[in-house]
Amino acid sequence: MRFDATGKVSLDHIYTQPDPRTYFSVLRPLGYCVPQHAKPYFAKLIKEYRESQHVEVPKVLDIGCSYGINAALLKYDATMDELYERYGDDEREGESRDAVLSRDRELSRSRRPAQGIRFVGLDTSGSALSYALEAGLLDDAVHADLENDEPTPRQRDQLSGTHLVISTGCLGYVTERTLTRVVRAQGDRRPWMAHFVLRMFPFDRVERALTGLGYRTVRVDEVFRQRRFASAEEQALVVDTMSSAGVDPRGLETEGWLYAQLYVSRPYGTTDSNDPNRVQK
Repeated sequence: MRFDATGKVSLDHIYTQPDPRTYFSVLRPLGYCVPQHAKPYFAKLIKEYRESQHVEVPKVLDIGCSYGINAALLKYDATMDELYERYGDDEREGESRDAVLSRDRELSRSRRPAQGIRFVGLDTSGSALSYALEAGLLDDAVHADLENDEPTPRQRDQLSGTHLVISTGCLGYVTERTLTRVVRAQGDRRPWMAHFVLRMFPFDRVERALTGLGYRTVRVDEVFRQRRFASAEEQALVVDTMSSAGVDPRGLETEGWLYAQLYVSRPYGTTDSNDPNRVQK
């Protein structure tokens, strides 16, 4: 096993395959579940935005979207268990990419949500984005590394008009640089944000940057399982990283799971934005 600088096992290869089967086959034994936990919170926030801002079809930007998992859950009411079965069925292991795509296109055709939502994915993996776009899970895809590069004029056009920005696990690798560039692509508008962030990653710098952009950030009290540790070595390395950063892992990461916290950022002046737990399931 290879580990990154944080102590987490490196799973980079699962995001660069031509379809999601490797992604789900690797993550299934680890019980990866944070998108499922995030689904009702995101759905509630989207509903609140639609009603309070009078936007019939909100545009949602999913940062680190990979194969469009959050889009599948929110647009088409899929579940993680369903997706594990869909892509992890041994009988379909030998299927072509076209065959997998065909089944996913049928999903997107047959489950149009009652209320509209437009999903745009931002990721550095061109292959994952291409699949999600071809499958009809994403409405648009931005292939960019905004950690290192300013968006091109076309990418800025794709990002503009975003109403909500979400993520489930990429913050920590993605930083305030990406979020700042996304916000600046909106001009004077400020999209709402909701980010599920592993407890091992400090959120302070991101929060300070968002404050400077006109946001107030609150943290939901609950913690959320992300996945099991891949090995005892990964657990020991992550627990050590957390302890060194002053984060107490006892009763959570010491029990065998990585945990995330939810941070919700709204522009100052948004109604009732002072309640950190207003976004409930």
